[in-house]
Amino acid sequence: MAIPANRGHMLARISRAAMVPLWTAQVPTAVKSFERNGVIGSRRLNQWGLHTARVTLAHRIAAARRRRLTGLVSAGDRDAFARDGFVVRRDFLPPPEFDALRAQLTAYRGNLREIAEGDTIMRKLALDPKTLAALPALRSVLHSPEWRGLIRYVGSRDAEPVVWIQSILRHAVDGPPDPQTALHADTFHPTVKAWLFLTDIAEDSGPFTYVPGSHRLTEARLAWEYRMSLDACHSPDREIRRGSFRIENDALAALGLPQPRSFAVPANTLVVADTFGFHARGPSAGRSLRVEVWAYGRRSPFVPWSALDPWTGAGLARRSLIGWRIGDLLARAGIKPHPWHARVGISAFDPA
Repeated sequence: MAIPANRGHMLARISRAAMVPLWTAQVPTAVKSFERNGVIGSRRLNQWGLHTARVTLAHRIAAARRRRLTGLVSAGDRDAFARDGFVVRRDFLPPPEFDALRAQLTAYRGNLREIAEGDTIMRKLALDPKTLAALPALRSVLHSPEWRGLIRYVGSRDAEPVVWIQSILRHAVDGPPDPQTALHADTFHPTVKAWLFLTDIAEDSGPFTYVPGSHRLTEARLAWEYRMSLDACHSPDREIRRGSFRIENDALAALGLPQPRSFAVPANTLVVADTFGFHARGPSAGRSLRVEVWAYGRRSPFVPWSALDPWTGAGLARRSLIGWRIGDLLARAGIKPHPWHARVGISAFDPA
């Protein structure tokens, strides 16, 4: 039996009102979605400055945390990060250690997962304790002071990141263009991602790109954030509605920013970046394969302390595996399709 329109409208208003306490409680957290949170997505509240207040406060707290972590990196790395928003380290590992790492990962046949993003396949291998035990060269990398120091300093948290072995296979399936090729900021506050490239990256094979200096919260950037927040909830772009703002290349100059830098780099190059800065996967002329040790750190932006984080690397890996298994159960029960498909018997370096 159909619900009368006026009654349905009233029920929707009641349901929305019931969610307001939860939405409000999420404001001082890392929640970023404009479409799923009626407070964060409120045009009126963002006209009054809600989004820009969250952005400003998060950046001030991150800067204070980062100042307490300066001893983890060199003065040169601090200067490079302050200027560009990223740190690049070529020949990160001694050649014998890098060769051992590649050999172990090429031979490893673990339980990988794949997801399609447009015409691109992203493949991930979660690094639980069992996997790391089979990859001693990788375990050494993750415990090295330079790896740990750079990720913690750029991320402004003395905390473990999530780490995967990640493969990006461009033009691997039929589909729309890869959505990650659009310049974007991951979220409204400083976060860290790191890429230790295990393959050579050519200019025309989907390199990582980053707009130097776009991690800084300038007056122009804050004004842009304000404008974006007003209509983000109803944007035709799903990623913008979810809080990952997109920007066109020709709009960068108005923010005082240069064009993106492309990281066409040899294998054994480490890049650590603040992904509040604008970044993307670069274009790929044809099929290509990019393999990397990939790390990602995003903690609550409004926590003032830099340490005292309960999550260990092993704990984060187990949480990821549990999420995949829950997705499998929901898919088997016919409740919700699971986009991450299990792949057995292949390595991170195998073609699609």
